[in-house]
Amino acid sequence: MRFCSIASGSSGNCIYVGSEATHLLVDVGISGKRTEEGLHELEITGEDIDGILITHEHSDHVAGLGVLSRKYHIPIFATGGTIRAILKNGGKNAPDESLFHQIEADRKIIIKDLTVSPMRISHDAAEPVAYRIGYGKKKVAICTDLGIYNEYTVECLKGMDALLLEANHDINMLQVGPYPYYLKQRILGDRGHLSNENAGRLLNRILHDNLKAVVLGHLSKENNMPELAYEAVRMEVTLGEGPYKAEDFPISIAGRNEVSPVISI
Repeated sequence: MRFCSIASGSSGNCIYVGSEATHLLVDVGISGKRTEEGLHELEITGEDIDGILITHEHSDHVAGLGVLSRKYHIPIFATGGTIRAILKNGGKNAPDESLFHQIEADRKIIIKDLTVSPMRISHDAAEPVAYRIGYGKKKVAICTDLGIYNEYTVECLKGMDALLLEANHDINMLQVGPYPYYLKQRILGDRGHLSNENAGRLLNRILHDNLKAVVLGHLSKENNMPELAYEAVRMEVTLGEGPYKAEDFPISIAGRNEVSPVISI
């Protein structure tokens, strides 16, 4: 099983997760052309994609969905609320309605040899979810766009072999930055995005001896920097109450515009 980020950030998100037999994308928030270029670097094509898992309907997660899904007739998996929002907002660029398959949080689905487990998240979208994807006993999670985490979140993310976790903003950069007040409040709110510090605190709750890799993703272009996110998360882990230190785990940053190194599990 392997996974990597094709693009991750406030301007567009697309994550690849696959096995030898099955290839999935989580979100297509970049152009179809950029998605195909990323897949080419992984030595696969759009024809190889068995399904697209959509977290929610915001444009940085679905901008290229219509083009890519129509071109290759790829099944799209999303919650009912997300499907309705995409079809309502998409206009002529909306995917073919027949490609959608409705899913529910906390109900597993099987796509060939991969098991997909959607989980609820708190975000200002119609019916957003994050995803855990399993192959045999191996499990990875893609968890971004959550304003808060709770015990449910922690329980869902325990036992992962690898994890892509949101570290969206540095609180000080956001507070003194150019965003209007209402947008700052949205980002900082319970249905906004995880700060670097909160990402580190959540990570502290789910670390375990067999965690192979942590990738920090969905960094804001205006309100964060890779170095800030990396150091803030590492500090929270090292200074936290858990038994682990930051150097105990490989932590990396998902690139905004480039394919990240492939993590094999």
